[in-house]
Amino acid sequence: MLIAFELSGEHNTIPISEVSACLRLLEADFQVCHSLDGCLIIDLGTGAGKIVENISKRLAMTHHITKVLGIGGSSEQEILDLVGKNMPDFEGTYSVRVKRVREHSTINTESMERQIGSIFYRKGKRANLKSPQMQFRVVLTEDKSIFASLLYSIDRSIFEARKPHFKPFFYPGVLMPRVARALVNISMPQGSLLDPFCGTGGILVEAGLIGIKVIGADMQRKILLGAKMNLEHYNVNYTLMYEDACRLALRDESVDAVVTDPPYGRSAAIKADSLEYMLAMSMKEIYRVLKNGKRAVFVSERPIEAIAKDAGFEVVETHLQRVHKSLTRRILVLEKHKLLHKSSKIMD
Repeated sequence: MLIAFELSGEHNTIPISEVSACLRLLEADFQVCHSLDGCLIIDLGTGAGKIVENISKRLAMTHHITKVLGIGGSSEQEILDLVGKNMPDFEGTYSVRVKRVREHSTINTESMERQIGSIFYRKGKRANLKSPQMQFRVVLTEDKSIFASLLYSIDRSIFEARKPHFKPFFYPGVLMPRVARALVNISMPQGSLLDPFCGTGGILVEAGLIGIKVIGADMQRKILLGAKMNLEHYNVNYTLMYEDACRLALRDESVDAVVTDPPYGRSAAIKADSLEYMLAMSMKEIYRVLKNGKRAVFVSERPIEAIAKDAGFEVVETHLQRVHKSLTRRILVLEKHKLLHKSSKIMD
Protein backbone atom coordinates (compact mmCIF):
# COMPACT_ATOMS: atom_id res chain seq x y z
CA MET A 1 0.00 0.00 0.00
CA LEU A 2 1.33 3.42 -0.97
CA ILE A 3 1.11 5.86 1.94
CA ALA A 4 1.87 9.60 1.76
CA PHE A 5 2.89 11.79 4.68
CA GLU A 6 2.21 15.50 4.13
CA LEU A 7 5.07 16.97 6.11
CA SER A 8 5.42 20.14 8.13
CA GLY A 9 7.30 22.90 6.37
CA GLU A 10 9.00 24.13 9.56
CA HIS A 11 12.11 22.03 8.92
CA ASN A 12 13.59 20.31 5.88
CA THR A 13 14.85 17.04 7.37
CA ILE A 14 13.45 16.43 10.87
CA PRO A 15 9.92 15.48 9.66
CA ILE A 16 11.31 12.77 7.36
CA SER A 17 13.57 11.43 10.08
CA GLU A 18 10.63 11.36 12.51
CA VAL A 19 8.42 9.33 10.16
CA SER A 20 11.23 6.90 9.35
CA ALA A 21 12.11 6.39 13.03
CA CYS A 22 8.48 5.71 13.98
CA LEU A 23 8.16 3.14 11.20
CA ARG A 24 11.38 1.43 12.26
CA LEU A 25 10.27 1.39 15.90
CA LEU A 26 7.06 -0.39 14.86
CA GLU A 27 9.15 -2.84 12.79
CA ALA A 28 7.21 -1.86 9.68
CA ASP A 29 8.03 -3.43 6.33
CA PHE A 30 8.43 -0.27 4.24
CA GLN A 31 10.36 1.24 1.37
CA VAL A 32 10.65 4.92 0.47
CA CYS A 33 9.28 5.51 -3.03
CA HIS A 34 9.47 9.30 -3.28
CA SER A 35 11.01 11.83 -0.91
CA LEU A 36 9.57 15.08 -2.21
CA ASP A 37 9.47 18.59 -0.85
CA GLY A 38 6.74 18.47 1.80
CA CYS A 39 5.65 14.92 1.01
CA LEU A 40 7.11 11.51 1.78
CA ILE A 41 5.66 8.50 -0.06
CA ILE A 42 6.36 4.98 1.15
CA ASP A 43 5.31 1.49 0.14
CA LEU A 44 4.05 -0.10 3.35
CA GLY A 45 3.70 -3.86 3.61
CA THR A 46 1.97 -6.22 6.05
CA GLY A 47 -0.23 -4.65 8.72
CA ALA A 48 -0.29 -1.25 7.03
CA GLY A 49 -3.63 -0.18 8.51
CA LYS A 50 -2.65 -0.78 12.13
CA ILE A 51 0.81 0.72 11.66
CA VAL A 52 -0.60 3.92 10.16
CA GLU A 53 -3.13 4.19 12.99
CA ASN A 54 -0.38 3.82 15.61
CA ILE A 55 2.01 6.24 13.98
CA SER A 56 -0.72 8.88 13.60
CA LYS A 57 -0.93 9.08 17.41
CA ARG A 58 2.77 9.91 17.75
CA LEU A 59 3.82 12.22 14.93
CA ALA A 60 4.35 15.94 15.48
CA MET A 61 5.77 17.23 12.19
CA THR A 62 3.23 15.69 9.80
CA HIS A 63 -0.04 17.34 8.78
CA HIS A 64 -1.89 14.46 7.07
CA ILE A 65 -1.45 10.77 6.31
CA THR A 66 -3.12 9.59 3.10
CA LYS A 67 -3.57 6.50 0.96
CA VAL A 68 -2.08 7.22 -2.47
CA LEU A 69 -4.49 6.53 -5.33
CA GLY A 70 -2.22 7.76 -8.10
CA ILE A 71 0.81 9.89 -8.97
CA GLY A 72 0.91 12.05 -12.08
CA GLY A 73 2.36 15.13 -13.72
CA SER A 74 2.04 18.74 -12.64
CA SER A 75 0.02 20.36 -15.45
CA GLU A 76 -3.72 21.03 -15.13
CA GLN A 77 -4.66 18.38 -17.69
CA GLU A 78 -2.33 15.80 -16.14
CA ILE A 79 -3.93 16.41 -12.74
CA LEU A 80 -7.46 16.05 -14.13
CA ASP A 81 -6.45 12.87 -15.98
CA LEU A 82 -4.89 11.51 -12.79
CA VAL A 83 -8.10 12.05 -10.80
CA GLY A 84 -10.36 10.75 -13.55
CA LYS A 85 -8.42 7.52 -13.96
CA ASN A 86 -7.87 6.82 -10.26
CA MET A 87 -11.10 7.94 -8.58
CA PRO A 88 -12.23 5.00 -6.43
CA ASP A 89 -15.78 3.71 -6.13
CA PHE A 90 -17.21 4.83 -2.81
CA GLU A 91 -20.51 5.49 -1.06
CA GLY A 92 -21.53 8.75 0.56
CA THR A 93 -20.45 12.35 0.28
CA TYR A 94 -16.96 13.69 -0.39
CA SER A 95 -14.70 16.73 -0.27
CA VAL A 96 -11.52 17.46 -2.20
CA ARG A 97 -8.65 19.77 -1.33
CA VAL A 98 -5.71 20.78 -3.54
CA LYS A 99 -2.48 21.86 -1.82
CA ARG A 100 0.56 23.50 -3.37
CA VAL A 101 3.87 22.94 -1.60
CA ARG A 102 5.86 26.19 -1.50
CA GLU A 103 6.30 27.63 -5.01
CA HIS A 104 6.43 24.39 -6.97
CA SER A 105 3.15 25.10 -8.79
CA THR A 106 1.29 28.17 -10.04
CA ILE A 107 -2.02 26.35 -10.43
CA ASN A 108 -5.03 28.07 -8.87
CA THR A 109 -6.07 25.58 -6.20
CA GLU A 110 -9.69 26.78 -5.93
CA SER A 111 -10.19 26.50 -9.68
CA MET A 112 -8.62 23.05 -9.69
CA GLU A 113 -10.89 21.93 -6.84
CA ARG A 114 -13.94 23.02 -8.88
CA GLN A 115 -12.72 21.16 -11.96
CA ILE A 116 -12.06 18.00 -9.94
CA GLY A 117 -15.51 18.43 -8.37
CA SER A 118 -17.00 18.35 -11.87
CA ILE A 119 -15.39 14.94 -12.44
CA PHE A 120 -16.93 13.63 -9.23
CA TYR A 121 -20.32 15.18 -10.12
CA ARG A 122 -20.37 13.49 -13.54
CA LYS A 123 -19.91 10.18 -11.75
CA GLY A 124 -22.89 10.85 -9.50
CA LYS A 125 -21.01 11.86 -6.33
CA ARG A 126 -22.23 14.56 -3.95
CA ALA A 127 -19.93 17.07 -2.28
CA ASN A 128 -20.17 18.01 1.40
CA LEU A 129 -17.48 20.38 2.59
CA LYS A 130 -18.54 20.43 6.25
CA SER A 131 -18.86 16.74 7.09
CA PRO A 132 -17.85 14.55 4.13
CA GLN A 133 -17.76 10.78 4.45
CA MET A 134 -14.71 10.61 2.16
CA GLN A 135 -11.95 13.22 1.95
CA PHE A 136 -9.60 13.43 -1.02
CA ARG A 137 -6.42 15.45 -1.37
CA VAL A 138 -4.22 16.46 -4.30
CA VAL A 139 -0.69 17.57 -3.38
CA LEU A 140 1.34 19.53 -5.94
CA THR A 141 5.08 19.40 -5.31
CA GLU A 142 8.16 19.50 -7.51
CA ASP A 143 7.07 18.04 -10.88
CA LYS A 144 4.38 15.73 -9.50
CA SER A 145 0.78 15.61 -8.37
CA ILE A 146 -0.32 13.07 -5.75
CA PHE A 147 -4.00 12.07 -5.61
CA ALA A 148 -4.93 10.41 -2.32
CA SER A 149 -7.69 9.67 0.16
CA LEU A 150 -7.30 10.96 3.70
CA LEU A 151 -6.58 8.43 6.44
CA TYR A 152 -5.57 10.59 9.41
CA SER A 153 -4.95 14.25 10.20
CA ILE A 154 -2.58 15.21 13.01
CA ASP A 155 -4.17 17.56 15.53
CA ARG A 156 -1.37 20.08 15.83
CA SER A 157 -3.43 22.29 18.14
CA ILE A 158 -2.63 19.95 21.05
CA PHE A 159 1.02 20.91 20.71
CA GLU A 160 0.11 24.60 20.62
CA ALA A 161 -1.82 24.11 23.89
CA ARG A 162 1.37 22.74 25.51
CA LYS A 163 3.62 25.67 24.62
CA PRO A 164 5.89 26.55 27.55
CA HIS A 165 3.98 29.62 28.70
CA PHE A 166 0.75 27.61 28.98
CA LYS A 167 2.24 25.08 31.40
CA PRO A 168 2.01 25.35 35.20
CA PHE A 169 5.72 26.19 35.43
CA PHE A 170 7.39 28.29 32.76
CA TYR A 171 11.04 29.04 32.09
CA PRO A 172 12.32 30.63 28.85
CA GLY A 173 14.72 29.10 26.35
CA VAL A 174 13.21 25.62 26.00
CA LEU A 175 12.28 23.51 22.97
CA MET A 176 8.79 23.90 21.55
CA PRO A 177 6.51 20.84 22.06
CA ARG A 178 6.42 19.85 18.37
CA VAL A 179 10.21 19.83 18.15
CA ALA A 180 10.52 17.99 21.46
CA ARG A 181 8.02 15.31 20.36
CA ALA A 182 9.76 14.88 17.01
CA LEU A 183 13.14 14.38 18.74
CA VAL A 184 11.55 11.90 21.15
CA ASN A 185 10.22 9.94 18.17
CA ILE A 186 13.60 10.06 16.41
CA SER A 187 15.21 8.54 19.52
CA MET A 188 12.96 5.48 19.06
CA PRO A 189 12.10 4.94 22.75
CA GLN A 190 10.42 1.75 23.92
CA GLY A 191 10.26 1.38 27.70
CA SER A 192 12.14 4.36 29.11
CA LEU A 193 13.68 7.70 28.14
CA LEU A 194 16.24 9.81 30.00
CA ASP A 195 16.83 13.56 29.86
CA PRO A 196 19.89 14.28 32.05
CA PHE A 197 19.40 18.07 31.61
CA CYS A 198 15.62 17.97 31.97
CA GLY A 199 14.98 21.58 32.99
CA THR A 200 11.23 22.17 33.19
CA GLY A 201 10.49 18.74 31.70
CA GLY A 202 9.33 19.68 28.19
CA ILE A 203 11.01 16.68 26.53
CA LEU A 204 9.83 14.37 29.32
CA VAL A 205 6.22 15.53 28.94
CA GLU A 206 6.22 14.73 25.21
CA ALA A 207 7.71 11.27 25.82
CA GLY A 208 5.37 10.54 28.71
CA LEU A 209 2.28 11.41 26.68
CA ILE A 210 3.03 8.53 24.29
CA GLY A 211 3.34 6.05 27.15
CA ILE A 212 7.08 6.14 27.81
CA LYS A 213 8.39 6.01 31.40
CA VAL A 214 10.57 9.09 31.73
CA ILE A 215 13.58 9.85 33.90
CA GLY A 216 14.85 13.39 34.37
CA ALA A 217 17.86 14.88 36.12
CA ASP A 218 18.86 18.45 36.85
CA MET A 219 21.09 20.39 39.25
CA GLN A 220 18.69 23.27 39.93
CA ARG A 221 16.18 22.45 42.66
CA LYS A 222 13.76 25.21 41.65
CA ILE A 223 13.69 24.04 38.04
CA LEU A 224 13.34 20.42 39.13
CA LEU A 225 10.31 21.32 41.25
CA GLY A 226 8.90 23.08 38.21
CA ALA A 227 9.42 19.97 36.12
CA LYS A 228 7.54 17.99 38.79
CA MET A 229 4.60 20.40 38.51
CA ASN A 230 4.50 20.08 34.72
CA LEU A 231 4.82 16.29 34.66
CA GLU A 232 2.07 15.85 37.24
CA HIS A 233 -0.16 18.29 35.34
CA TYR A 234 0.00 15.98 32.30
CA ASN A 235 -0.26 12.79 34.41
CA VAL A 236 3.09 11.43 33.17
CA ASN A 237 4.82 8.38 34.67
CA TYR A 238 8.08 10.00 35.79
CA THR A 239 11.14 9.81 38.01
CA LEU A 240 13.13 12.98 38.80
CA MET A 241 16.61 13.10 40.32
CA TYR A 242 18.65 15.95 41.80
CA GLU A 243 21.70 14.79 39.88
CA ASP A 244 24.75 16.03 38.03
CA ALA A 245 24.53 14.83 34.40
CA CYS A 246 28.24 13.99 34.64
CA ARG A 247 27.66 11.58 37.54
CA LEU A 248 24.30 9.86 37.10
CA ALA A 249 23.07 7.41 39.72
CA LEU A 250 21.91 4.94 37.09
CA ARG A 251 23.33 1.53 36.32
CA ASP A 252 25.05 0.71 33.05
CA GLU A 253 22.79 0.17 30.01
CA SER A 254 19.58 0.88 31.93
CA VAL A 255 17.65 3.25 29.60
CA ASP A 256 16.18 2.72 26.13
CA ALA A 257 16.65 6.26 24.78
CA VAL A 258 18.10 9.66 25.66
CA VAL A 259 16.95 13.06 24.42
CA THR A 260 18.49 16.19 25.91
CA ASP A 261 18.99 19.91 25.28
CA PRO A 262 21.76 21.03 27.67
CA PRO A 263 21.74 24.66 28.81
CA TYR A 264 25.46 25.20 28.07
CA GLY A 265 26.42 28.73 29.05
CA ARG A 266 22.82 29.84 29.52
CA SER A 267 22.86 28.73 33.17
CA ALA A 268 25.42 29.57 35.84
CA ALA A 269 24.17 26.64 37.92
CA ILE A 270 25.81 23.93 35.81
CA LYS A 271 28.00 21.96 38.19
CA ALA A 272 30.96 21.38 35.92
CA ASP A 273 34.54 22.66 35.91
CA SER A 274 34.16 23.92 32.38
CA LEU A 275 31.89 23.70 29.38
CA GLU A 276 34.19 21.22 27.66
CA TYR A 277 34.33 19.06 30.77
CA MET A 278 30.54 19.12 31.12
CA LEU A 279 30.01 18.14 27.48
CA ALA A 280 32.61 15.37 27.53
CA MET A 281 31.63 13.85 30.86
CA SER A 282 27.87 14.05 30.29
CA MET A 283 28.27 12.45 26.87
CA LYS A 284 30.25 9.58 28.41
CA GLU A 285 27.57 9.15 31.09
CA ILE A 286 24.84 9.06 28.44
CA TYR A 287 26.81 6.40 26.58
CA ARG A 288 27.25 4.40 29.79
CA VAL A 289 23.58 4.33 30.82
CA LEU A 290 22.16 3.83 27.31
CA LYS A 291 21.44 0.27 26.22
CA ASN A 292 23.49 -1.14 23.37
CA GLY A 293 21.94 -0.62 19.94
CA LYS A 294 19.83 2.33 21.14
CA ARG A 295 19.72 6.02 20.28
CA ALA A 296 20.51 9.33 21.95
CA VAL A 297 19.47 12.70 20.51
CA PHE A 298 21.70 15.55 21.68
CA VAL A 299 20.93 19.22 20.96
CA SER A 300 23.87 21.63 20.91
CA GLU A 301 24.75 25.15 19.93
CA ARG A 302 28.20 24.17 18.65
CA PRO A 303 29.82 21.24 16.81
CA ILE A 304 30.20 18.31 19.24
CA GLU A 305 30.60 15.41 16.83
CA ALA A 306 34.17 14.77 18.02
CA ILE A 307 33.01 14.64 21.66
CA ALA A 308 30.24 12.18 20.77
CA LYS A 309 32.63 9.93 18.86
CA ASP A 310 35.19 10.09 21.65
CA ALA A 311 32.51 8.85 24.07
CA GLY A 312 31.92 5.85 21.78
CA PHE A 313 28.88 7.01 19.81
CA GLU A 314 28.31 6.90 16.08
CA VAL A 315 26.77 10.04 14.57
CA VAL A 316 24.06 8.76 12.23
CA GLU A 317 22.28 12.06 11.51
CA THR A 318 22.92 15.76 12.06
CA HIS A 319 20.01 18.18 11.64
CA LEU A 320 20.58 21.93 11.57
CA GLN A 321 17.81 24.18 12.91
CA ARG A 322 18.16 27.95 12.56
CA VAL A 323 16.55 29.57 15.60
CA HIS A 324 17.55 33.17 14.87
CA LYS A 325 20.40 35.11 13.25
CA SER A 326 22.99 34.26 15.89
CA LEU A 327 21.80 30.77 16.85
CA THR A 328 21.66 27.55 14.85
CA ARG A 329 20.93 24.38 16.77
CA ARG A 330 22.81 21.20 15.88
CA ILE A 331 20.68 18.14 16.57
CA LEU A 332 22.81 15.01 16.66
CA VAL A 333 21.26 11.56 16.39
CA LEU A 334 23.67 9.13 18.00
CA GLU A 335 23.70 5.34 18.19
CA LYS A 336 25.53 3.09 20.60
CA HIS A 337 27.05 0.08 18.87
CA LYS A 338 29.92 -1.49 20.74
CA LEU A 339 31.15 -3.54 17.78
CA LEU A 340 29.60 -1.89 14.72
CA HIS A 341 30.69 1.32 13.01
CA LYS A 342 28.55 3.23 10.52
CA SER A 343 29.21 6.25 8.35
CA SER A 344 27.48 9.45 9.35
CA LYS A 345 24.97 11.42 7.33
CA ILE A 346 24.68 15.21 7.59
CA MET A 347 21.35 16.85 6.80
CA ASP A 348 20.49 20.50 6.34
